[in-house]
Amino acid sequence: MSEPSATILESALYFLPVTMRTPLKFGDVVLTEVTCARVRVRLQVGDVVAEGWGETPLSVGWLWPSSIPYDTRHEALREFCRRIARELPSLGLSGHPMQIGHALNETHLPTWRAEADMPYLAALGCLSAFDLAIHDAFGNALARPTYETYGAEFPGCELGQFLGPDFAGKHPADFLVKPPQTLPVWHLVGGLDPLEACDLTGIEPDDEYPVLLKDWITRDGLRCLKIKLRGNDAEWDYQRLVAVDRIGAPLGVTELTADFNCTVTDPEYVNVWLDRLEREFPETHARVLYVEQPFPYELEEHPIDVHSVSERKPLFMDESAHDWELVRMGHGLGWTGVALKVCKTQTGALLSLCWGKANGMGLMVQDLTNPMLAQIPHVQLAAYAGTIMGVESNGMQFYPAASAPEEAVHPGLFRRRDGVLDRSTLGPTGIGYRVEEMQRDLPEAEV
Repeated sequence: MSEPSATILESALYFLPVTMRTPLKFGDVVLTEVTCARVRVRLQVGDVVAEGWGETPLSVGWLWPSSIPYDTRHEALREFCRRIARELPSLGLSGHPMQIGHALNETHLPTWRAEADMPYLAALGCLSAFDLAIHDAFGNALARPTYETYGAEFPGCELGQFLGPDFAGKHPADFLVKPPQTLPVWHLVGGLDPLEACDLTGIEPDDEYPVLLKDWITRDGLRCLKIKLRGNDAEWDYQRLVAVDRIGAPLGVTELTADFNCTVTDPEYVNVWLDRLEREFPETHARVLYVEQPFPYELEEHPIDVHSVSERKPLFMDESAHDWELVRMGHGLGWTGVALKVCKTQTGALLSLCWGKANGMGLMVQDLTNPMLAQIPHVQLAAYAGTIMGVESNGMQFYPAASAPEEAVHPGLFRRRDGVLDRSTLGPTGIGYRVEEMQRDLPEAEV
């Protein structure tokens, strides 16, 4: 019996605008809204035609940091998605979803992004919803969970064809773990978030959700806090982390991570900061599980040797880890871990996961403030990856009401309880969305 091969029949694109409950500061950008690109793909696998879904936030400030006006970048991202939706069914791609995703990234994306004059990460973000939908549809066509289509039974996902001869005969399943039902969840402490009552300005939302950090920790049973820092003001960064830990530790917080938002250019900034923390607050220092992406996005333009930082704390690539080849480059420069994101495509995340694990790197799965459908493959990746500590999930902080139809089907994925997310409601095929049960009215398709 031949291996199942997928052929793309049709794709549809929908834009879902979401307004943030509270602003999120990323670097020098403050985000107040986002457009989510939702994609439906129809595949033929043998005699079976099946549908799959994918979604990603087009988070302009994160995907495409630039001095170009926000609205210009936002519309360029939307138009890039429209182009993929128009052209995808006519590209003649077939095979395993890993083969299709790899071909899209290696053959078609370079041309598209060159013509659009768009950064690699921005183009990957647009492509990711389509790639996810293909992986979902393939599992649905075979009436199997998508993560059961990554083993030796499917030669089309053999890793040697993507990662080179060192991976000959190996498959993604060789690097995945048995997924736990629940995952520890990380809460994001944004740079604008009020920590204590004295930080309140009077313009905070008056609704059913917490505002102050201690109330979030208490309500959701949080144990893990990711702290957004500035990266250009060492004293502010230092005092911010200490203040967060002063609130969190007595309430049971055991893990911290410091996210410097890609603004640091000299490793000594982080080294001095960490050394001071270890001297003055050794218990707080011990709670810092890892440091995330202090240095600029484009690794090839900024090949900074970071061994001195990773000798102090595990150092995780995030924005720089566009694909496995950049993960390999980062490993050589001293990075010790990689933060995976499905917004860089499911195919690409799996390849980075496999290369990273094979070379001794730690794994995390980091959020892009994923609401609605985007939350589900995000949590699935974390469950199967075997991360060092659960998954970051902050969509319920910044736009919880946006996910109401999805939360009604998967309450444990959209509400953090006892410090965890719960996967027990996921469906038996594909990524497990159960889209047909969600009472969401979609806008008219863009394509």
